[in-house]
Amino acid sequence: MELTFLGTASAIPTRSRNHTSIIIKISNRLILFDCGEATQKQIMEAGISPMKIDDIYITHLHGDHILGLPGIVQSLAFRGRTRPLHIYGPRGINELIDHIRHMGFYTIGYELITHEIEDDGILYQQNDFRILSRKMKHTVVDYAYKIEQLRQPKFLRQKAIELGIPPGPLFGKLQAGKEVTVDGKIIKPEQVLGPPREGVKVVFSGDTIPQESMIEFAENVDVLIHEATFTKDIKEKAFENGHTVAEDAAVIAKKANVEQLILTHLSNRYTSSKPLLDEAKTIFENTVYAEDLMVVIIENKKPVQINFKK
Repeated sequence: MELTFLGTASAIPTRSRNHTSIIIKISNRLILFDCGEATQKQIMEAGISPMKIDDIYITHLHGDHILGLPGIVQSLAFRGRTRPLHIYGPRGINELIDHIRHMGFYTIGYELITHEIEDDGILYQQNDFRILSRKMKHTVVDYAYKIEQLRQPKFLRQKAIELGIPPGPLFGKLQAGKEVTVDGKIIKPEQVLGPPREGVKVVFSGDTIPQESMIEFAENVDVLIHEATFTKDIKEKAFENGHTVAEDAAVIAKKANVEQLILTHLSNRYTSSKPLLDEAKTIFENTVYAEDLMVVIIENKKPVQINFKK
């Protein structure tokens, strides 16, 4: 799995930080999470083709997370996109995309398919990964997302041969979870498959005050991307505005036993992320504060690789 942070600022962008947006590459799909202002420019800066984006997931409908959508939608039309674009988000996303369809004078030659999220649960699944949602607590409805890699159990080839299954097409059927019959005997997949295997897992919080439910949602994930807009000295202000301070994000990471904590959504009141990073690292050492165009590579059973822009 590969993550590219396109924007890491909160409500007001700065010279070095754009509004929130992250591209996640997993399996055969390229997925955009949130789409703040200037997202399409950041996509180009990252060397990613916007035409390859398969889906967009929006955490909530505040401007700093959605104002890049009109530009993306129109640019894809100008580039000649024909395949559908799926956009997921909280209630109100249907109306928002309908407004974008009629904004200005242009023609969209592809289908925009919206999915309004009503409950926690699985939003998308294919054979090797799935995406789940969990409602958080912000000043408007906000959803966190979990991206889970699904690794197939190991196929026990020797065991299959011992059961009389000849190498060939029947192996593939069993690996796909289908029963086969050999000499009148039914062989079930669980007889020739090893135990379930853990895949890479990432959680993105969106904007939220600290939530106990996040601890369970992010338990044992490889990377927790959690907003940390302010430092703890202005925790009351943070809570009033529906945000988390760095210290509380670190507590969540520690309790959830995550491998790596990545903080984001920095307030423009700070000229550097260092105060927030220092605050978090006193509780959870394996913490970084995201920067625009930072790339994170996550492979199973390997340390998380973080590459900062030059």
